[in-house]
Amino acid sequence: MSEPRHSTGSRPRATMKQVAALAGVGTKTVSRVINDEPNVSEATAARVWDAIRALDYQPDLQAGSLRRSDGRTRTLGLLVGSVDNPFAGAIHRVVEDLAAERGMAVFASSLDDDPAREGSAVRAFLQRRVDGLILTTASRRPDYLGQLQERRIPAVFVDREPLIDGVDTVASDNHAGASAGVAHLIARGHRRIALLADRLDLTTASQRQQGYLDALASAGISRSDALMATDLHDVESARAALERMLRAPEPPTAVFSAQNLITIGALHALRDAGRSHTVALVGFDDLPLADLLDPGVTVVAQDPQEIGRRAAERLFALLEGADGAPIRAVVPTRLIARGSGEIAPPA
Repeated sequence: MSEPRHSTGSRPRATMKQVAALAGVGTKTVSRVINDEPNVSEATAARVWDAIRALDYQPDLQAGSLRRSDGRTRTLGLLVGSVDNPFAGAIHRVVEDLAAERGMAVFASSLDDDPAREGSAVRAFLQRRVDGLILTTASRRPDYLGQLQERRIPAVFVDREPLIDGVDTVASDNHAGASAGVAHLIARGHRRIALLADRLDLTTASQRQQGYLDALASAGISRSDALMATDLHDVESARAALERMLRAPEPPTAVFSAQNLITIGALHALRDAGRSHTVALVGFDDLPLADLLDPGVTVVAQDPQEIGRRAAERLFALLEGADGAPIRAVVPTRLIARGSGEIAPPA
């Protein structure tokens, strides 16, 4: 069967025959390597992949999957909160890089914290016959899990943990990170600490809120003295919430912002009120250029690269037939002091 040629600019598309010739093997061997079939030595497979990269060969994976005994498409589905969020972007990049090393492609989509959009994205992935899924969820009990189990499609959840037993998850230690960030402010003498948080039906937001409350309780600060604004899902809503708090008769002397976009909104509010150097701020999740601001932004930094790596490696293990109980991997956070979280309260 002859292979089609398609133009990409002035350069014709490479063929399987050309890959085979460069690697010094037959076309059947190239096919076996691409489709991850047995009876090919590691040295031979390495030569074939070197030739594929050198020629920029693009196999027709969809057609190839129809010929494979296992029906694999060598594709993954990745669902993140929003592809324009740096945290989600870092996870996307790691998953894509690790998948590429295995000759796999990644379809990525945003859910924008909308359960309906989440379900639609998962259905679209299934229609494309992906081999496995890495998912961020806006639902505590996603209704598509039964369908994944029926089709035997492995899935690993990242960032947010569904409240369902029997699923694999990789997430930050949200409670401990939030508690450490608030304790950092308390250690500087703050007692009126505002919490700016996302929707509490999201597991990350509820875990960070609980970390905030537990840190206050450990310092003997009553829950009735907690200053909380929730359901803040973007920069503008966070900005408006903190502006209202700063105009109150007893404004907060410190702020714990529980998500990176919320931190950006808090920074705008503090700047506009002329309070950037008098109100302390600790944000959950790091920000680009946070160290270049004045003052630098103190953060509880997550490790999205590690989250993405662990999730991808777990998914690859499941695709290779790993058994045993599902894992719940918790990735530690770390507090980075840069100035904003070290501002003392008024005398």
